[in-house]
Amino acid sequence: MIRVLIADDQAMVRQGFGALLAAQPDLVVVGDAADGAQAVAAARQLDPDVVLMDVRMPVLDGLAATRKLLGDRPSARPRVLILTTFDLDDYVYEALRAGASGFLLKDAPAADLVHAVRVVAAGDALLAPAVTRRLIAEFAARPERHRPRPTELAALTPRETDVLRLIARGRSNQEIAADLVVAEQTVKTHVSRILAKLHLRDRAQAVVLAYETGLVAAGE
Repeated sequence: MIRVLIADDQAMVRQGFGALLAAQPDLVVVGDAADGAQAVAAARQLDPDVVLMDVRMPVLDGLAATRKLLGDRPSARPRVLILTTFDLDDYVYEALRAGASGFLLKDAPAADLVHAVRVVAAGDALLAPAVTRRLIAEFAARPERHRPRPTELAALTPRETDVLRLIARGRSNQEIAADLVVAEQTVKTHVSRILAKLHLRDRAQAVVLAYETGLVAAGE
């Protein structure tokens, strides 16, 4: 069973999402929270697999709560799925930079929400091409800086570095396999090794790292 915590300041939203998720045979809602501070406390107490985290909440907003919850636990549970009604670039970038594994609008179809919870619970990132494009646009709008690459990148093989560049450009495993003319399972192995070597939670963090270190430049 996938354990889910719902954090949103609107009671009707919490109840609606709770009923939807509780109806799934493989999901169980272990609790909810009305603000970011409650979300952090509840997550630490209840140990959910996934936290559905609203962005705009009192006391502590969702982005600050995500940083607080994940900042000292880079590879531990829970996975955070950011939910918001605001499809804004700064939310996308800051949510992923804070360690969130995905970003979903509240008006997405119910099936998308259920799918998103399962995806991030499995350890994957919910990083749609549209989100990746916004992330790239964020970096493109920033002044060029010469950023030193962390020493961890030196641990990657040339092929793993190629795969990381393609991940950062929003390519799926299938697309990467086609680009590099290798089997998709080979790509999955490379991705797993990249995440392990760089101590990253998922592809979302890999995209952010690739741009922030200068491995990939916006517009390449």
